[in-house]
Amino acid sequence: MDIEDTSDILMHDGDVLASTEVVTHFTQPSPGSQNYNNEIGVSKGVDRWSQSLSRNGAGLKGSGLKLQHSTDLLDPRLDRPRPAKYARLPYATAQTGLVYDVRMRFHVEPVPNEADMHPEDPRRIHAIFEAFVHAGLAWTKTGSGDGPTKFHMGRIDAREATKEEVCLVHTIKHWDFIQTLRSKTAEELQGMLQHPGQPTDSVYFSSNTPFCAGLSAGGAIEACRAVMLGKVKNAFAVIRPPGHHAEREDVKGFCFYDNVSIATKVCQRELGEKCRKVFILDWDVHHGNGIQQAHYDDPNVLYISLHVHLDGRFYPEGSFWDRRQAYGDHLHCGKGAAQGTNVNVPWKAHGMGDADYMYAFQQVVMPIATEFAPDLVIIAAGFDAAEGDVLGDCFVTPAGYAHMTHMLMSLAEGRLVACLEGGYNLDSIARSACAVARTMMGEPPDRLQDMKPSNKGVDVVKRVLRQQSRFWSCLYRKDLSVHLAGLPHSERMHDVVRKWQATTLWDEHDMAPLFIHKEQLSKSFENQVLATQVFPTAYLPLRTLADNRRPNYMAACPLLIILHEPPEVLASPDPRTGKLELHNTWLTDTVKTYVDWAVKHGFAVIDVNLPKHVTADDDDAEHEETDSVDYRTREATQLLTYLWDNYVEINESTHVILMGTNTGHGAIVNFIKANEERAQARMTRAISFVEDVPFQSCKSATNEDLAKWYFFSSLVYISTLHNFWQSEYALKIKKRFGRVSRSAEASISDMLLAHKDEVTATLLRDTAAWRAQKPAKQLEQALVRKDFTSRISLTVTMRVLKSLAVLAGTSLASAANLTVSIPSSPPLLPNPASLAPSTHAVLIGPPGIQYEAPIRRDNTFTFSDLAEASYLLTVHSRDYFFPPLRVDVTKAADGTLQETVQAWQTFRGNEWSNKGPFYGSGNGELRIQIQPSSQKNFYQDRGGFNIIDFVKSPMILMALVSVAFIFGMPYIMDNMDLEMKEEFDDMQKKGPLSGSSGAAAQLQNFDIAGWLAGKGSSTEQGAGDTGKKR
Repeated sequence: MDIEDTSDILMHDGDVLASTEVVTHFTQPSPGSQNYNNEIGVSKGVDRWSQSLSRNGAGLKGSGLKLQHSTDLLDPRLDRPRPAKYARLPYATAQTGLVYDVRMRFHVEPVPNEADMHPEDPRRIHAIFEAFVHAGLAWTKTGSGDGPTKFHMGRIDAREATKEEVCLVHTIKHWDFIQTLRSKTAEELQGMLQHPGQPTDSVYFSSNTPFCAGLSAGGAIEACRAVMLGKVKNAFAVIRPPGHHAEREDVKGFCFYDNVSIATKVCQRELGEKCRKVFILDWDVHHGNGIQQAHYDDPNVLYISLHVHLDGRFYPEGSFWDRRQAYGDHLHCGKGAAQGTNVNVPWKAHGMGDADYMYAFQQVVMPIATEFAPDLVIIAAGFDAAEGDVLGDCFVTPAGYAHMTHMLMSLAEGRLVACLEGGYNLDSIARSACAVARTMMGEPPDRLQDMKPSNKGVDVVKRVLRQQSRFWSCLYRKDLSVHLAGLPHSERMHDVVRKWQATTLWDEHDMAPLFIHKEQLSKSFENQVLATQVFPTAYLPLRTLADNRRPNYMAACPLLIILHEPPEVLASPDPRTGKLELHNTWLTDTVKTYVDWAVKHGFAVIDVNLPKHVTADDDDAEHEETDSVDYRTREATQLLTYLWDNYVEINESTHVILMGTNTGHGAIVNFIKANEERAQARMTRAISFVEDVPFQSCKSATNEDLAKWYFFSSLVYISTLHNFWQSEYALKIKKRFGRVSRSAEASISDMLLAHKDEVTATLLRDTAAWRAQKPAKQLEQALVRKDFTSRISLTVTMRVLKSLAVLAGTSLASAANLTVSIPSSPPLLPNPASLAPSTHAVLIGPPGIQYEAPIRRDNTFTFSDLAEASYLLTVHSRDYFFPPLRVDVTKAADGTLQETVQAWQTFRGNEWSNKGPFYGSGNGELRIQIQPSSQKNFYQDRGGFNIIDFVKSPMILMALVSVAFIFGMPYIMDNMDLEMKEEFDDMQKKGPLSGSSGAAAQLQNFDIAGWLAGKGSSTEQGAGDTGKKR
């Protein structure tokens, strides 16, 4: 649509003064100012342009009214800015300026589609202006009989920016490209490309785009000039198209001219020292790449942007035609003398709210801006971070925007200009802009509700603060990398701690680094995997002579693999320098207490430290961010798989226990899901502690029994502060999450300490059979294998070993153990290995005593450390029924340390004393076999059609009897003898339904109770009672 077209304009905007549609009034300078003559000359030029436009008969229509005379357009605006009312309070009594021009709405899609509206909708600016009018902030002639007051916003006319002004930021080639759009048809505009071979990025072109873009840039210029010239105290420029994505020679992200940057350059050039330093605050949810590029090497422009970044996965990242990467991250701080004047606060996630933005303002924005001491503050006011905007998906409220505005008004003696950028929910931008405008006019912001920032928000702000502390003296704590770079012997503390751990574990438990023969893993986990090498002294009786020649993690003993994060370091740093004094630093290594316990009880241990960062060979002593949880979990999963393939699968471990903290939990679950059969065959127990990482479930798409097995084989402790407890999954926890317990503690260290007794008791039960082995038998086997010439008396050996066991505090033969095996039982169960992995056995004793055991790969169930009691043994299987057994554990009759274990078959519903067939008896240990009694049939085959069964159906029988009565009664009546027929007729006459009245009436008056009692009909009784007094 041509701006000089006299045809009707389809857009309706009755709330706009007619003068804003054609003429442009510039802010009038004070006589004697250095720009007075220039500005008057420009104003005269505009008058001549207006008169020329009138002579040509051109005009625009707002509500269908055509402007006829240019003299009408030159009348002074009624709501123009007024001088301050009180000289002693010039700021408080001055007005807030407003730039709004309906003609900016003429930039529209060349072929509009109502079903798919472009987010950069022309209605955006009208929604804001209409909200201003309805809120009483702005005045409009239409629909109002009263004139504007000193409390309304003072209207500032927009104008087109000149080529010279635009080219302060953009190239001439960029200007020329925009101007060529004036003569293009709708079809040509749809296929326009600014750079050959490069698709146009998120913009649409219109023949009115050059005019509207120039008007938007000119509106920003005039708003800034009005504030700097003292005509208004601050100003809000409701302009479009937006501009903060437009670069020197590139239109992108709905933007054509960088409005804010053009206004900044114009004011710096025209006003000199009065406007030398400009602070631009960009709170649009997208990074203002155009503003950053325009001022990246200018030390007099401070640019701070708060935007969603998603580690480089959110627009405009990845959209640059020159293939720039991570342009909006916190590491882009400026160039040359301008280092520190570019500050990006890149949110790592969506969903940031008021508390996160307030925290960033208090920690980073306001300290830096105060130290910078600007002459003018410009807000690139995009409202797409507002709650309700689907593009931003954040939750900044109108009160949040008002508080940020209120803080910015304390800078530059209150000289503040807000220029509209993004924001695509009409309701959200209207409410948010109203809140900002009310604050600029002097109203205090509304109260904020939740002021606790998110953890991700705090992490980002601290990262930015650490980076910018190099350039600003007001920011603490200082980054130590500059100081460390000059020191020859600096080393990261996590490497020092691991060396200390390796030395300590070697001295105390003979633990040495385990070789990782895989290049990718060896680099990440060098010296991070330690393993025990020999049997502990207390368990020498359990060691065979063959075990002397190999590490104990390869021997026939329980193996505990611990995957844990580095020990926790607690420190009280110097609040000014950020230095840590060693006497105010503490190291808490709770995992070591588990290693100590395991070694003491004869377990082999593989200790795996999962570093949060791998130190490079050429470490530059810079601050390094923690690797992502996903990355560390993948690395840990690969390492666990390697250890299993090379150190677990080929060894003779009697039990394999996996224990993981945080990312170790994810590695264990990932390994189980990727190696279902191997894990179920060898793994005894999986123990996890989860504090602040995603909580994973163990579910297979092909094996429905994996979740059940994991439930019986796991112990999972989750921090009381974990988000899992606020999710719907916590209402009824599924078995796929494991045997979950909510810890009362919050941190990993506290959780490990609080649940140690419970974990170790479980491990003792799981390994009781191994610990109760008769050492004399093992020693005899070892002696036979080595063919010793002199043999020791087994009786003497037993006494010595028992004495050693008492001294070591270990019971070798006093525990009662039960092993139940399932043999082959053809034809019912020819292959016990075909039993479902969810098969398990339960021993139920007196109240509070219960044991559970999953099926092992040798088709057995093992119960260890049974207390003296009488138990009911039941085997639960998906496909088979097993008979219940009674198991009694009693003291031995001979008074020895061993206990007697006996088993009988029992019967459900019978007396407990009613024992069935005897299964066996043993001292200290009993091994029995149990066979399935029958197979479970969940589905019954439907039989074929059978005529006999069909006839036997009750419904069919009733139908046959009814048919027989219908067709048989007439035959019976016809063949009845005369005497019987007469009696039958007489009975019908004397029946209760006989009589002269209708059958319905007699039935209604029939006295069934009297009839059953042998009385006559109600009619006869009524006749006999006549004459009696009632």
